[in-house]
Amino acid sequence: MPIVAQSSTETDWVSRFADDVIAESERRAPGKPVVVASGLSPSGPIHLGNLREVMTPHLVADEIRRRGYEVRHLISWDDYDRYRKVPAGVEGVDGGWAEHIGKPLTSVPAPAGSPHPNWAEHFKAAMVESLAELGVEYDPISQTEQYTSGAYREQILHAMRNRARIDGILDQYRTKAKAPAKKQQQKPVDEAELEAAEGSGAASEDDGSGGSAGYFPYKPYCGNCEKDLTTVTEYLDATTELTYSCAACGFSETVRLSEFNRGKLVWKVDWPMRWAYEGVIFEPSGVDHSSPGSSFVVGGQIVREIFDGVQPIGPMYAFVGISGMAKMSSSRGGVPTPADALKIMEAPLLRWLYARRKPNQSFKIAFDQEIQRLYDEWDKLESKVAEGTVLPADAAAYARAARTAAGELPRTPRPLPYRTLASVVDITAGHDEQTLRILSELDPANPLSSLDEARPRLDRAENWITTQVPADARTVVRSEPDAELLGSLGDEARESLRLLLEGLDTHWSLDGLTTLVYGVPKVMAGLDPDAKPTPELKVAQRSFFALLYRLLVSRETGPRLPTLLLAVGADRVRKLLAA
Repeated sequence: MPIVAQSSTETDWVSRFADDVIAESERRAPGKPVVVASGLSPSGPIHLGNLREVMTPHLVADEIRRRGYEVRHLISWDDYDRYRKVPAGVEGVDGGWAEHIGKPLTSVPAPAGSPHPNWAEHFKAAMVESLAELGVEYDPISQTEQYTSGAYREQILHAMRNRARIDGILDQYRTKAKAPAKKQQQKPVDEAELEAAEGSGAASEDDGSGGSAGYFPYKPYCGNCEKDLTTVTEYLDATTELTYSCAACGFSETVRLSEFNRGKLVWKVDWPMRWAYEGVIFEPSGVDHSSPGSSFVVGGQIVREIFDGVQPIGPMYAFVGISGMAKMSSSRGGVPTPADALKIMEAPLLRWLYARRKPNQSFKIAFDQEIQRLYDEWDKLESKVAEGTVLPADAAAYARAARTAAGELPRTPRPLPYRTLASVVDITAGHDEQTLRILSELDPANPLSSLDEARPRLDRAENWITTQVPADARTVVRSEPDAELLGSLGDEARESLRLLLEGLDTHWSLDGLTTLVYGVPKVMAGLDPDAKPTPELKVAQRSFFALLYRLLVSRETGPRLPTLLLAVGADRVRKLLAA
C-alpha cells in the first residue's frame, strides 16, 4: 500500500508550512511554480547542521508536490564567495593555502589528490552525492556561473544606482549593532553542536565597504591576483565606469560595470537581490539571522525598498547536535557531514530525524551507542504503521522519511535489529560466512538465505562498528576457557552453567536463548521459567549475566547475551563454559 503524507494537523509542521506556502505563492505568483530555496557554501565540508538548510524546504516542497503542484527547490551554491580561511581537518591542506584567501572559491585549487577542478567543486561533490541518496530533488544554481555570465548585471547596476539608499538602510542596523547587548542566561551548548546556518552567506554578514569615494554594495575581484581585497575609488552612473584598487597586490584598473563580470554584490545585498530575482516564496534561516542587523532582517527591508520584491516566509531553524564522534577525519574539526552519517545509517532514518522535529526544535544525531536506540524506535514506528496503530503526526513523519513524491527510498528487505547486526559483525569482524550462519540462526523457522537480504542495514552497522566503536570497546571472544575463574566457582554458579549448557540445543534461536538466559536464574531460585521478575531475581540475573560475559569475552558487559551465544556457536560455548 503506498505511503501518503497526512493532511494538515496541529502537530504536523510540514503540512502547516505547505498550506502557508501554497497560499502565499497563489497570492504573489498565481499559476507559476512554487519556489522554495536553500543556500550552501562549499567553503569546506558541508556538515549535518547545514543539512537542515536543505531538509526543511525539501520536506515542504515534497509535500506540495504530493498535492499536485509544480515546485522548484533551488539550491544556490555560494561558490563565488571569497575563500575566507583554511579549514581545519581537511587532508592535504597546509600553510601554503593561505595565499588563496580572498579569491572566489571556484578559483582556489582543490585539496591535494582531489579529482575535482577547484575547491568549491571538491566540497560540493560529497553533498551532491548525499542529497541524491536522501532523495532530495532540487535545481542547482552556481553563483559563479550566475555572476560571471552576467545574469545579475541589471540587478548589480540597479544596486549601484541606489547605493546611497542601501547605505542608509544598512546604517540603521549598524547603529543597532553597536548598542550594548543585554546579557541573557544561556543554556550550555554541546561542544559538538552544529550551527545550522553556517554556509548560505551567514558567516560573512558583509554589508559592503566605503572608501573616500563613499559606500558601494559591490566588490570586484582583482584582475591581477583574483582577490577581493579591493576598494572602489570611483564610479560613474552615466557610463558605469568603475575604478578600483587592490590592497593585496597594488593593481588598479577602470572597467565598465555594464560589461564587467568579475565581482559580486556584498552578501547583505546579494541575498535579497536573489529573493526578488528568483521569486522565492519559502526559505528558512538559521538562528543567527534573528538578531538585529543580521542579513535576513536587513534583507527584508532591502528586498522591499530596493528590489521591489517580497521577503520569503520561513521559520528560523535551530541547532543540530551530535551525540558521540570517534573517527571523523573527513570532516572539519571532527564535525560530521551527511556523507559520514549515511555510512552508519540508512537514508530514511536520517530523513526521519529532520522530519519529526519542528524546525525551531534542536535535536542530536547519534554516532555513539544511541544509534541503536534510534533504530529500535524507528523499527517500532514502522511496526505501528503496518498495524495501523500509529498517531497521525508520527505517520506523517514516517511517510516523509520512507518516501518522497517520486517514490519509495531503497530499503532493507529483512530489516533485522540494528543492535543485533552490530553485535554480530563486531564478533565476526565482518566475516561473511560466519555472519550469515549467525543471522540465519536468529529465526530458524525463517532463516536468512543471503546477506543481501539484510543490506544495506548490515553494511551500515558494520561501518558503525569499524569507524565509531573504539578498539578497546570491541568484543573479542576468548580462545581458551578461563581455567582460573572456572576453578573458583561455587556449586551454585556451576549449576547455573550446567542448566544453560543443557538447554542450548532446545533453545538455539534468538528468542529461545533469550528465554534460556533469563530463565536459568529463575530455576535456580526455585521459580517457574515464566515467572515474573522480582527485584531480588533481577539482581541474580545481572550476576549470572556478568559471569557469562567474563567467561566468554573477559569483560563484565558486552553484546546482548542471546546474540553473543549465537555468534560464538554452541560447541565453542560448551568449551568455554564447561566447569
